[in-house]
Amino acid sequence: MKMVSTPYSLQSKGHYSPAVIHGDLVYVSGQLPINYAVGETLPAGGIEEQTRVALKNLDDILKQCGSYKQQVLKTTVYISDITYWSAVNEIYIEFFGDHKPSRTIVPTNTLHFGALIEIDAIAAC
Repeated sequence: MKMVSTPYSLQSKGHYSPAVIHGDLVYVSGQLPINYAVGETLPAGGIEEQTRVALKNLDDILKQCGSYKQQVLKTTVYISDITYWSAVNEIYIEFFGDHKPSRTIVPTNTLHFGALIEIDAIAAC
């Protein structure tokens, strides 16, 4: 088992790894829509922009683990309001294209830092 960290996770107060590789699988922790390059800030563009940033963060972690989005087996998408489902789904389609991993969307009340979305994944590596 290999714990994967990033320069940003090393500063995290949370007790977790951004990803864990075990065997031929990578388990990616929930990715918030935070642009870590500029600090812990959320994008200003609403659910659409937050979805794009969360998926980019997922993609960055996958690449660091030697995987990529076409190897994602399952995602869990947490959204702060079920009315975001359609917008999230459209951007998710843009991101994954013809690849259709299994997916669960869970409406929640509140996400960390006031984010509108968080995405975790399991992928082959």
